[in-house]
Amino acid sequence: MKSITINGSQRESVGKKATQALRNAGQVPCVLYGGKESVHFSAPELSFSSLVYTPNAHTVVIELADGTKFDAILQDIQFHPVTDRILHVDFYQTFPDKEVTMDIPVEFVGNSRGVKNGGVLRKNKRSLRVKAIPGNLPDFITVDITPLKIGNKFYITTLETDGYKFMHPDNTVVCQVRRSRTSIVDDEDEEEAGDVPATETDDVAAVKE
Repeated sequence: MKSITINGSQRESVGKKATQALRNAGQVPCVLYGGKESVHFSAPELSFSSLVYTPNAHTVVIELADGTKFDAILQDIQFHPVTDRILHVDFYQTFPDKEVTMDIPVEFVGNSRGVKNGGVLRKNKRSLRVKAIPGNLPDFITVDITPLKIGNKFYITTLETDGYKFMHPDNTVVCQVRRSRTSIVDDEDEEEAGDVPATETDDVAAVKE
């Protein structure tokens, strides 16, 4: 997995006044958890653009002004409710031999037969939570929708894993091809749709997910 470096400075004070002063100066207060003790630091707000405003997943190298470095992943981020400015960021320290849990984006590839016949592809999951040691975290999870016909669902159990495991139930639907008013169902698709019935409940569930 690709890594992004965040250059910061350790915080001497963590009070409200000091925190507000940092934000006024264009700095974001941050905390690193997961190690022997929590590390409080700050970094320029612009440093987070390639980490936060992207659909991709990255690990992080936190480099402080005194030369100390930490490997980490993004754990939580708080935004201002009106301006959407970053208010606070939490990181979780990682170690080469210790598993971590992370959301990995899903990349849909291929041309579905069902979509070609007028069906609608429902992307139930745009990211999947996986657990692995940092070195085995994938950049993305590829889902080939080519075999999907109208009425088919792509379950998480269909995906291959290489050094990581999914933190979802086996019946998790990653995507599915739903029938539309303009869809054309050939005989083979009709048989397949009979095995996987298309119901209104499924449509509602897909929207909620």
